[in-house]
Amino acid sequence: MTAFEPQSIRSYSQEDVQQILHLAIARQADDKDTEFSYEHILEIAAELEISPESLKLAESDWVAQQGQLQQRKAFDAYRIRRFQKRLSKYAISTGFFILLDLITGGGISWSLYILLFCGLPVALDVWNTFQIKGEEYEMAFQKWSRNHQIKKTISTVLNKWFKVLQA
Repeated sequence: MTAFEPQSIRSYSQEDVQQILHLAIARQADDKDTEFSYEHILEIAAELEISPESLKLAESDWVAQQGQLQQRKAFDAYRIRRFQKRLSKYAISTGFFILLDLITGGGISWSLYILLFCGLPVALDVWNTFQIKGEEYEMAFQKWSRNHQIKKTISTVLNKWFKVLQA
């Protein structure tokens, strides 16, 4: 499409419209701290002929997506903390063996084998920790999410039970 075509001939796909509107809103609100009220969103939706019901459904979908995103961030942080603990254990243990080798033999000889042998699981752990796509990641996330929900439920039940006992 050229810049000289009349406006009546222009037509856009739904994805194009979404991208154009996204860019327009981003330009209008250059300041990231600018917030829109729900009434303002309703006005925009009305101008775009989006029903209030569709807007409510879209908002609930967005809230669910934000919750899922927060869960994934928490899961990624958990995996990184777990990796850091394992890495520090590896560094301490291999450091001990290297120091022992230096003290007993005057150099580094046999401790290199331990360093290399123990380094393989650490390398695999790096791969698993920082790989954030794929089936294995999804399975690990689902497992973590289930365990997290179970702990949350047990905690809630125990808190209610303790409140009943204290009353």
